[in-house]
Amino acid sequence: MRLAVTYEDGQVFQHFGHCQEFKIYDVEDGKVVKCAIADASAFGHESSIGFLKDLGVDILICGGIGPGAQNVLLRNGIQFYGGTSGRADDVVAAFLQDALVYNPNVTCNHHDHDHDHGHSCGSHGCGSGHNCH
Repeated sequence: MRLAVTYEDGQVFQHFGHCQEFKIYDVEDGKVVKCAIADASAFGHESSIGFLKDLGVDILICGGIGPGAQNVLLRNGIQFYGGTSGRADDVVAAFLQDALVYNPNVTCNHHDHDHDHGHSCGSHGCGSGHNCH
């Protein structure tokens, strides 16, 4: 199984559509066997989904994500868990232990909203130790 987490500075990035990096985790027998950072700075919403599909991602873990991106993920066979926050490695460890805290009804429907004024998507309704070896 291959997981992707929206990523910035070790944390789950809170806005899928503005994600510049994904942390990719390869999982075998319930354990992370490999991880790497994938640069997605050249992609936008739908093209980043193609990027994830090309990488063979099965599951996306993210903060805020809009309904359009959610639908495209599902159409491409990528399951997603939105509304998460915290250290990316911790979130993946929680997922692997069936203890991931996420929001199955996550949305992000205010794309005209400026996110550079002191808060992220996750803090207003759009949107938790494992080390790689």
